[in-house]
Amino acid sequence: MIWRDGVVRGLGMSWTGAVELDVEITMAPGPDRPEGAGPLPPGPLPPGPLPPGSRVRALAYPRLVGEPRPGDRVLLSAAPLARGLGTGGYALVVALPDRLPVDPPPAPGHLVKARYTPLQAMVLGADEQESAHHHLLEDADDVAGLPVVVADLHSALPAVVAGVRAAEPALRVAYVMTDGGALPAWFSRTLAGLRAADWLCGSVTVGQAFGGDVEAVSLHSGLLAARMVLGADLAVVAQGPGNLGTGTRWGFSGTAGGDAVNAVAALRGRPVAALRVSGADPRERHLGISHHSLTAFGRVALAPADVVVPAFDAGTDLEQSLPEGLPAKVRAQAAALAAPAGIHRLVEVTTAGLAEALATSPVRLSTMGRSLEQDPAAFLAAAAAGVHAARLADTSGAWPDAPVTG
Repeated sequence: MIWRDGVVRGLGMSWTGAVELDVEITMAPGPDRPEGAGPLPPGPLPPGPLPPGSRVRALAYPRLVGEPRPGDRVLLSAAPLARGLGTGGYALVVALPDRLPVDPPPAPGHLVKARYTPLQAMVLGADEQESAHHHLLEDADDVAGLPVVVADLHSALPAVVAGVRAAEPALRVAYVMTDGGALPAWFSRTLAGLRAADWLCGSVTVGQAFGGDVEAVSLHSGLLAARMVLGADLAVVAQGPGNLGTGTRWGFSGTAGGDAVNAVAALRGRPVAALRVSGADPRERHLGISHHSLTAFGRVALAPADVVVPAFDAGTDLEQSLPEGLPAKVRAQAAALAAPAGIHRLVEVTTAGLAEALATSPVRLSTMGRSLEQDPAAFLAAAAAGVHAARLADTSGAWPDAPVTG
């Protein structure tokens, strides 16, 4: 932990559940060493980065810490900012110590998420006994063929939904957010924008993640809630923003994608694997199909899925900008996931018309800092998975009596 004290000098952008702040650092801890203790050890020491007087961009979750105002003193957690980590680039507000929020009114709900951390949150889960939906989920065991797109990165979400809308615009799409990245759903401006534009019928936060329209204990109960509580015709499963990777074969949070395929199959859904594809990533292991997808779907997934292979259409300027040889590379890599080497079914989906569909996104398309124009393959591949899932969707009313919220 790297702690800092600061004062709010201004408010920035806000979206559902979050607000940006301009904070001036007022206090940074220094090394507490008695006189004559000898030289300090090599390496950076506080106050080092973020010294008093510096200004930082901070993020507060008002539902956890209260509504910040200019002039408020804030206690910050600043380690990721000080280390220069990419996602968000924020110091996070831990507390407004001089103006704590009032206690919330008594309410049902006893699920604790982000458990045993200082900012653990108590929420009402759709699957717990106090919930009005408990009777729906108590013995539920089947999502009745619900198509579920499983993606590695959160940035695939708007592209997948764009593909769904290009094929079947009336489908109700739910987002099921796992806990491999950000835990608060409020961190995601993408999610807030998609909800505001009615591109999603709702979100479900599962595991340690929280802040969705619906809370659930596990991915399995979250998928059931997407179908039975939100009335979704189709779901997208992906971690929140902040994918974690180490450059090793197994050390990345996206391995959970394989577990998600297994969960969908266990509930008799239709798992659809959205390949993580790039034509611009500087790292060889992520060019073409990322090793994350090849490992998660090829080694972790024990149930078969429809693996969507984009058939890039050369008729648009966007696709003409793809690196030479990328389509052939993607097809060759995907072959390892199907028989005889793998268990999955490869489904080739044309990307014709998807550039136009992606252009309608109500949120900014960005993956690993690259835009649609800089890495079109990433978004076209995700959109193609959305197209295929939409074609699988059964809108005949599998849950005619299910309450619909969100």
